[in-house]
Amino acid sequence: MTKSSKPDKKKMIIAEDDTVLALLLKFKLENAGYIPLVAGNGKEALELIKKHQPDLVLCDILMPLVDGLEVLTHVRNKMKLQTPFIMFSVEGQEETVVKAFSLGANDFVSKPFSPNELLIRINKMLQ
Repeated sequence: MTKSSKPDKKKMIIAEDDTVLALLLKFKLENAGYIPLVAGNGKEALELIKKHQPDLVLCDILMPLVDGLEVLTHVRNKMKLQTPFIMFSVEGQEETVVKAFSLGANDFVSKPFSPNELLIRINKMLQ
């Protein structure tokens, strides 16, 4: 069986405009056995979600073109997908967190966060 046809490898989208953080998360997820796909903005994230039907989406709220809350809303209401979403933002304001959950987010992590803690949350969510 080739590496790419392993059915247990879960795909996830990393929607993050901070290139350094996106690459760090990609590296961390690859080492954990996941297949991470990186989008630098919300528009790219929507295209990747549509094309790849990921098992999980990691999504920054503050992004160019289309923000994370718009991505979440589009996926839930237009695409009708229940893909788990972990949202993150430096904007740890309560109203943003509440809005993310009301739109269908499954979890929220404030930046800066520990990549190890995020990985634990991902593993729990995908069990």
